[in-house]
Amino acid sequence: MSFTLKKFMLRQLKKMTFLPSKIYVRFLYEYFTGKKLNLMNPVEFNEKIQWYKVFYRKKTLTQLSDKYEVRSFIEEKIGVNYLNELYGVYDNPYDIPFDSLPEKFVIKATHASGYNLIVKNKAELNIPRAKNKFKKWLSINQYYRTGQEWAYKNITPRLVVEAYIEEEGRSAPSDYKFYCFNGKAKFIKLHIDRLSTHREGFYDLNFEPCPFTKVKDLEPPSEQEMLEKPDNLKDMIAIAETLASDFPFVRVDLYSVQNRIIFGEMTFYPSDGRKDFYPDKYNKVIGDYFVLPKIPANQKCIT
Repeated sequence: MSFTLKKFMLRQLKKMTFLPSKIYVRFLYEYFTGKKLNLMNPVEFNEKIQWYKVFYRKKTLTQLSDKYEVRSFIEEKIGVNYLNELYGVYDNPYDIPFDSLPEKFVIKATHASGYNLIVKNKAELNIPRAKNKFKKWLSINQYYRTGQEWAYKNITPRLVVEAYIEEEGRSAPSDYKFYCFNGKAKFIKLHIDRLSTHREGFYDLNFEPCPFTKVKDLEPPSEQEMLEKPDNLKDMIAIAETLASDFPFVRVDLYSVQNRIIFGEMTFYPSDGRKDFYPDKYNKVIGDYFVLPKIPANQKCIT
């Protein structure tokens, strides 16, 4: 079969999100990585993410992937001071009291990735258009929208309105994403200026550049763009590891603004397991960090 024909067939198959997950993730993985998925003996990091989606189904993942329900977990684990200010949570976009909101705020869908509205000037916001966008968001199930990311399947779609986090001199707050394996942070993915000259790169726990990236030929932040090592980096690592302590893998996202650490989110399937690391050898190196748990006898998955 020619490469073009095979790619076409995989493109059609990955649209069939109703298929059993064991079957579906094989098409998804091969379409995006060009590799065959060994679901019974995964080796590379993204292979193990596919396994995670299919076989690791603890109910707590649903709570922690819900951008509202996760707040109670954070409060219990590390304290309310690490939470961003919440203005409200709403089932219906028409219930959002725009008149009483401050000039700057953020609205997020609780049940999906990337459904965020960042408002820096409320006077410029087209509120009817925003409400129509929110209605569309609430009608979509993230599990079927993407690659059957199980943790999102049973989240109640809602909207959370939070304070706008502002970092001086940046178009968006710098985002520190800690990749944690069995409760231990191994490296950090850093995003800076996400709303303008977006740059990203991987750093070790000493804040030195890692020898890999997740986007081929992407240059990390230059020395001029790069942030200095945060004074509270050790505190961020400790917080990430506390939140990650019960899981084989989770990415914990934090902000550090004026030396205050603010929780962002917890992610169990970064990029849906679609984006490889470069150079290629690091897909296995990082995969080796990810020790998969055993499925109990007489069970189909870990619950």
